[in-house]
Amino acid sequence: MTEENPQGPPEPDGSGEHPFQFRDKRKVNNSGDQSRPTEHGASDEAAGEPTWSDEAASAGEPVEAEAHASGDPLEGLDFEPSGDAAETAAVLKAQAETAEHLDALQRERASFTNYRNRALRDQEAARNRGVQDVLAALLPVLDDVERAKQHGELGGAMAAIAEKLDQSLQKFGVERFGKVGEEFDPTLHEALMHSTDADATAATVNLVVEPGYKIGDKVVRAARVGVVGPE
Repeated sequence: MTEENPQGPPEPDGSGEHPFQFRDKRKVNNSGDQSRPTEHGASDEAAGEPTWSDEAASAGEPVEAEAHASGDPLEGLDFEPSGDAAETAAVLKAQAETAEHLDALQRERASFTNYRNRALRDQEAARNRGVQDVLAALLPVLDDVERAKQHGELGGAMAAIAEKLDQSLQKFGVERFGKVGEEFDPTLHEALMHSTDADATAATVNLVVEPGYKIGDKVVRAARVGVVGPE
């Protein structure tokens, strides 16, 4: 028996010191597809060279390994601002937040101003209603005092009290109106009697039965009067 050659198959005739050898340097991936051969046994990714897909290889165009693997050429890129750009972004963000807070503050201030004005109006209206209620309750007393003045029956201490009563009402804006000689105004006067006069040129008050009272522009009671007018 002949001894088997432990070095492998017999070398072909005519080979010299360095026999011809064939080495398949193609890589086989997990899916079974073959890729382009690598030179010197180094991988494309380690050398930083672009890899080739089947379609790109046929067109002669390289494709980045990461883009070929994920399908997104922008994936993995870092767009976070740094340095001056980061400071500018922070300033712009702070300015936007400041503008938002200022707008909210202005809205709250306008709302509070409207509430305050409305509260003041309601307070003044409530005060006027209270004064009107008190004045309406005092009208019979005031009418008696006024009649006593007209007939000269009010004097001494009672006259002083009546004067103080009028002064107190004036502090609350109460005004008495209705005098003889005033031009008749249907918004202020209530005509209880009407007469004519050939010399009269306009309807005027010639008799005051009960004076009128008002608070500001609010008429609490119209003056009850007699009127004389032209024929």
